[in-house]
Amino acid sequence: MKAPKETLAEKVARVVKEEVAIVPYDPRWPQMFEEEKLHLLARLPPDLVRRIEHFGSTAVPGLAAKPIVDMLVEVTSLDETRRRIAPILEGQGYDYFWRPSAGDDKPPFYAWFIKRDYNGKRTHHIHMVKADFEHWDRLLFRDYLIEHIDVAREYGALKAQLSAAHPGDRVAYTRAKSDFIKGVMERAKRTYFDA
Repeated sequence: MKAPKETLAEKVARVVKEEVAIVPYDPRWPQMFEEEKLHLLARLPPDLVRRIEHFGSTAVPGLAAKPIVDMLVEVTSLDETRRRIAPILEGQGYDYFWRPSAGDDKPPFYAWFIKRDYNGKRTHHIHMVKADFEHWDRLLFRDYLIEHIDVAREYGALKAQLSAAHPGDRVAYTRAKSDFIKGVMERAKRTYFDA
């Protein structure tokens, strides 16, 4: 007999309690990004997918991080992403969420996928958004950390401290980083746009 399908509430409750572990930088992360990018480009409808970027801590050489490659994928239509891309990736075992951009259940929403390895450990987070979403600002954060090693080290130390304080609460871990990220984003915008 087939097991009952997990409800959205059950799926969310399961994934937010998964361990938050920070590990030293792994030089394989850029290759993992490239391999997944090629996989997505080969499997997904080309009329929906535009640019694909590696962002987050695994995109910053030398930075300790959760061992999960963050990917930002520009799509031409979120409705079509839900209709045509979500079934493809769910069929390949990815977890799929129609997720609010900020806060609880507040639009705009976007498609978010978790890819796992054969042991069930997360390997990739794939964020599918349109070209005008604020998510693209996260590339400024990435670039600023790459160019400012001292800030990247400070961020790495903060993440290690917060992962120890919130090992089974991804929401609390993420919220606790927000002030640091906001401050770096303000500096990054001044650096890149006011120069």
